[in-house]
Amino acid sequence: MAEAVSAPAFGKIISVRGSMARAGLLPEKHLSPAAIRATVGRFISIRTASSTIIAIITEVSCEDVVGDQYSASASVDLLGEILPGPARAKFQRGVTNYPTIGDAVEMITSEDLRVVYAPTGSDQINVGTLQQDPSVIAYVDIEEMLSKHFAVLGSTGVGKSTGVSLLLNEILKSRPALRVFLLDVHNEYGRCFGDRALVLNPRNLKLPFWLFNFDEIVDVLFAGRPGVPEELDVLAEVIPIAKGLYVQYTNADRIGLKRMDPKSVGYTADTPVPYRLVDLISLIDERMGKLENRSSRIIYHKLISRIETVRNDPRYAFMFDNANVGGDTMAEVISHLFRLPANGRPMTIMQLAGFPAEVVDSVVSVLCRMAFDFGLWSDGVSPLLFVCEEAHRYAAADRSIGFGPTRKAVSRIAKEGRKYGVYLGLVSQRPAELDATILSQCNTLFAMRLANDRDQSLLRSAVSDAAANLLSFVPSLGTREVLAFGEGVALPTRLRFKEVPVQQLPRSEAAISTVPSATAGHDMHFVSAVLERWRGATSHRDIPNDPGVVERPLARTMDAPMLQPSLGLDPDRFSLLKKPLR
Repeated sequence: MAEAVSAPAFGKIISVRGSMARAGLLPEKHLSPAAIRATVGRFISIRTASSTIIAIITEVSCEDVVGDQYSASASVDLLGEILPGPARAKFQRGVTNYPTIGDAVEMITSEDLRVVYAPTGSDQINVGTLQQDPSVIAYVDIEEMLSKHFAVLGSTGVGKSTGVSLLLNEILKSRPALRVFLLDVHNEYGRCFGDRALVLNPRNLKLPFWLFNFDEIVDVLFAGRPGVPEELDVLAEVIPIAKGLYVQYTNADRIGLKRMDPKSVGYTADTPVPYRLVDLISLIDERMGKLENRSSRIIYHKLISRIETVRNDPRYAFMFDNANVGGDTMAEVISHLFRLPANGRPMTIMQLAGFPAEVVDSVVSVLCRMAFDFGLWSDGVSPLLFVCEEAHRYAAADRSIGFGPTRKAVSRIAKEGRKYGVYLGLVSQRPAELDATILSQCNTLFAMRLANDRDQSLLRSAVSDAAANLLSFVPSLGTREVLAFGEGVALPTRLRFKEVPVQQLPRSEAAISTVPSATAGHDMHFVSAVLERWRGATSHRDIPNDPGVVERPLARTMDAPMLQPSLGLDPDRFSLLKKPLR
């Protein structure tokens, strides 16, 4: 592509309507080889008296050609214009001076493209190059992308996870003080961010049960199923009293303080203050003892059984560790989760694959809610980017699917988070299943290949009219190719994400071969080792040769091993099992 102020015209404007225009294309014998390749998706420039209009070709046809001088016609979307300036030309979105009939249509030059995509300040990150001209770097405005939320959308296998790793690494490089919280659904980002990230999983997370609000603790106790109304009434009554009792215990040693009635403390079931599980059970037991009706006693007995079952399940140890001891550790939990202070690790990766499936939704709800509330009550002095992988699982379009409080928590961040320094990044392979209201709050979209018609139509409704025609390219995008729309980019742009270093590739990129290893040794010892690991994940016992025994954290501040819960397997025994572990 020639580096020139102007290129030979390959057509002329024959009609103008709103943000669109139609150009007549000259016969090929009058054109250069580059102009002959002027097809759908190519940027063009239209020279007017006072500016250069930048447009994109959305359709080319040889039907209904006006006059004999043109061989075809093209529909173009008007995107913005380059205005001359005292020092250098400047690009702006929108068109103030519309083209007129007969204005020359030219292939855009590299010089014009560089003016359009020139970084406007230091707050830009380099994410790749333009598909039309690989010599032009594509920049994204961090402030616009973060403060108005963003989404990365694409089918499985198109490079979506790699794109997320690239974006977050570039953001951390440009803004090392920004805190990032990533929900890692498939435990694939553990090694992507090196020593800048703290990896949390069920083996080193401490998330006390009393931080869960009423809806969330009910979801835990009833394993994701609807609660029994009679049991919920009992819980709603005794939880505030248990919180009041804990206040009594903490004040008991203070001389001169009057003993208060736990019912008069004024706490609700949602107030994030500690209470002890033993107090909760004793309060329920006390009420059960006063009842003479056997059928009513059964309700209380079932509720106690539910609490005891969950309390004794080793998979829930991250919630119920020290459940009967108490202690207000909320400040330590918030500090640890959201990296305050960061201590050189501004990012938290929450690996969700090892959590019991029944409580994943409620855990995500707690994390989203606490992220927003901390931003709210701190007046947004410490900004946080909350990245939600597989977002359609937590904020589904169908209100009958999923956990309502989780959708509500994500929705609050989407609608109000920017006021309090809590920014949202959504990652999804099924945007049609994502709540449209939440997606509409993301003002920068990175759309990768999407084959599903519903996904494409929802995406089309989420972008401006000028960019909607570009979405016809979505099904044919290559791996790592992306259409970027919105506030974070200068124009609706087809670009290619740059190569990501090997150490920053998500684990899913290191595809597991479908050909079994000849040295795997698929015998009964192999099966027994797998079963030992499987059972060990749901038991309290420590098994010999367990790599997790020496790695299990003794204190809250230690790092989690970047693997899913594994107990009972010597890592050197079977090579086949080593790959998923690390």
